[in-house]
Amino acid sequence: MNYYFPLQVRFADTDAQGHAFFGSYFTFFDEAASGLLRALGHSYQTLRAQNLDFVYAHAECDYSAPAVFEDLVHVYARVAQLGNTSVTIECNAVRAADQTLLARGKLVCVIRDATTHQKVSVPESFRRAVQAFDAAPG
Repeated sequence: MNYYFPLQVRFADTDAQGHAFFGSYFTFFDEAASGLLRALGHSYQTLRAQNLDFVYAHAECDYSAPAVFEDLVHVYARVAQLGNTSVTIECNAVRAADQTLLARGKLVCVIRDATTHQKVSVPESFRRAVQAFDAAPG
């Protein structure tokens, strides 16, 4: 199942051409990924309380169409893959007015010990939360 995060393109998100700056999409994806983690019951703060870090090892974005100031954008995020020590989150940014796909992205996140900074296995509770979220209707 996809997590849904609505946002409105702010003036600060735009570049000199009046389009959403390419780097802004990574912020949009990060906000959707953070919301997805909260929906899974594993927010950054929850993970930190377990002495775990959730850090980005890779991020990519393919752009399809421009967004402009004040566009309402829906960002959909889902856990696409669970590795031993990594979580891959896929995101799609869609203009709400006409359902145009604006950008598609992927974030590869590594779970690591917050003290030693060594990679650790994705917690079993996180895996169960993803399975339950994916199985939920909607």
